[in-house]
Amino acid sequence: MHIVLHQPEIPANTGNIGRTCVATNTSLHLIEPLGFRINEKELKRAGMDYWEKLDVTRYINYRDFKEKNPVATVWMATTKAKRCYTDVKFGPDDFIMFGRESAGIPEEILVEDEPHCIRIPMGPEIRSLNLSNSVAIVLYEALRQQGFAGLEETGELHRLSWK
Repeated sequence: MHIVLHQPEIPANTGNIGRTCVATNTSLHLIEPLGFRINEKELKRAGMDYWEKLDVTRYINYRDFKEKNPVATVWMATTKAKRCYTDVKFGPDDFIMFGRESAGIPEEILVEDEPHCIRIPMGPEIRSLNLSNSVAIVLYEALRQQGFAGLEETGELHRLSWK
């Protein structure tokens, strides 16, 4: 799977998303401009020591991303979509794109591919969820559909053993 962040603004969100990507063997794609420097301590703190293990690619703009991934299936998460994220079938090589925290994915991009626009249901009194939470919600549904391939199936306790 691939997560795409279109012009993310908050380093802590991107750090958290990077950590989630490492935990799930997912690639992270960052479309510039970014609202922070990639070496900011907030980004590294949120990503902890996992940032060096992250498969991350940067693009100068959306056009650059599309040119380098011409046949990619890109699902675009937006509060404006008619289709719920649980109503689609994600493929193992699909990209899931999220927009910047303050404005989402630009409408000029969304209208080009309405069938691939998806949303997370929420009450009418809120504009949106936190970006890193949104990524986790949709990514884990996509991974569930893939049977969590390549991810650990059981956990072990640190000091004791399961009975």
